[in-house]
Amino acid sequence: MLWLRNALLRVVGTLAVLAALAGCSTMNQKLDPPELSLIGIQMLSTDMFAQKFRVRVLVKNPNDLEIPVKGIEYTIILMGDSFAEGESTDKFVLPAKGEAEFDMLVTTNFVSSFGRLLSRVGGGKLQDLNYEIVGKVLLDKGMVRKIPFSHQGTVDISRALGPRAGQT
Repeated sequence: MLWLRNALLRVVGTLAVLAALAGCSTMNQKLDPPELSLIGIQMLSTDMFAQKFRVRVLVKNPNDLEIPVKGIEYTIILMGDSFAEGESTDKFVLPAKGEAEFDMLVTTNFVSSFGRLLSRVGGGKLQDLNYEIVGKVLLDKGMVRKIPFSHQGTVDISRALGPRAGQT
């Protein structure tokens, strides 16, 4: 009877070690940075001191694993000038090889950001403005807790942002 108990303990121990090794292989897998793109920027309110904008962001996951996101630290640069920076604390799961859209509410200072942008545009159109968004995706689980990202593109500020699919 003692030999049966010892054999059973060895089998359970071996299975536990194999399960731990399998878990380590996925936890140590290198994650490629997600691609964050600005889809649109809409002014919500303005006064002499500050402006509030809704910024729509598209996040694409190039990895074979889903990414549980607990927030995003970001800096948005429009036409070479700092526009906004902060942290979004909206939690979501980014599907493996998938994408998600979300909105960030940002507040800017007229003198330091939005005013400079308007003067650089000089009465021109607010379409196809060059931007860069840099920062870190903050992960909810796993050994890696931050994934840095950087993306450049163009964005149309004049386009009104409608509700996301499924929202009213």
